[in-house]
Amino acid sequence: MKDKVQEEIIEEFSVFDDWLDRYDHLIGLSDTLPAIAPEHRTEQYLIEGCQSRVWIDAELRDGRVRFTADSDAIITKGIIALLIRVLDGRTPREILDTELYFIDAIGLGANLSPTRANGLLAMVRQMRLFALAFESRLEKEQHA
Repeated sequence: MKDKVQEEIIEEFSVFDDWLDRYDHLIGLSDTLPAIAPEHRTEQYLIEGCQSRVWIDAELRDGRVRFTADSDAIITKGIIALLIRVLDGRTPREILDTELYFIDAIGLGANLSPTRANGLLAMVRQMRLFALAFESRLEKEQHA
């Protein structure tokens, strides 16, 4: 199933012919990242498996997951900004069911170093873990 936000991202990246331009665009996207609260730039929010330091936080508001994040590497900030653009504001179930096909469609997976690719997977895994925890909490509240 086509996802409107992912289709927009694919369209956005399609104007760039080479990966240097795409990296520049990713770096520009780092400015769009919803800022994480300074008190969440701690070990507790740090993503394991990333070469650079990446912090992700999430909260459930009105049944939808809202993400904030930061990284000390600008390309990584651009990558997490894309992930948040796709997954932010969705229900936990929607996040768990979303296939992130834009990653391969824009060539991101193929053009990242192995350590960055592992970091990307670690970020996605953490965002899905937040969604799983929130879904579990919602189910408990419904049955309480």
